[in-house]
Amino acid sequence: MSQDTAGRTTYLLVDGENIDATLGSSILGGRPTPEQRPRWERVLQFAQQTWQQPVKGLFFLNASNGNLPMPFVQALLAIGFQPIPLSGESYEKVVDIGIKRTLAAIAQREGDVLLASHDGDFAPEVEVLVDDPDRRVGLLAFREFTSTALAGLTARGLSTFDLESDVAAFNVQLPRLRIIPLEEFDPLRYL
Repeated sequence: MSQDTAGRTTYLLVDGENIDATLGSSILGGRPTPEQRPRWERVLQFAQQTWQQPVKGLFFLNASNGNLPMPFVQALLAIGFQPIPLSGESYEKVVDIGIKRTLAAIAQREGDVLLASHDGDFAPEVEVLVDDPDRRVGLLAFREFTSTALAGLTARGLSTFDLESDVAAFNVQLPRLRIIPLEEFDPLRYL
């Protein structure tokens, strides 16, 4: 890939439901408290710093119940995200469908992509993006919960960034049980 990124954009697509569900059920064992939730402004900053170019942050929300969480939507707008509230039938995975369509649309234009999700449903669209030699593609997730379909794309060029250790998206240390690279091991955490 050319090093000239002038005029390029990083598209940051956030699967908020997936991140929240993984955090709540798989890591915390219950609904996250406000201090346990990601600091989304840090995620945007990380996206901008990663490839040193402007970021278009798209935050996908399921609004099928007819309600929009206005305080959260207003907070997203204030920090620079574009909320995308989608609705559909009860059997439709509206956020997944919206993200899949957006990834397919990005494949038809220039730009780099960061996807915040663990969901293997996006693997076919991410694979198309990864196979483009003029595009950088990354995944923001908790590594230990990333689907095998997405994790398998790292060998083909998908970059992965851990939401806690790489992005520093949290104000508190999460109670995760994961493989710890020796360079990250802090014995004081366990004493």
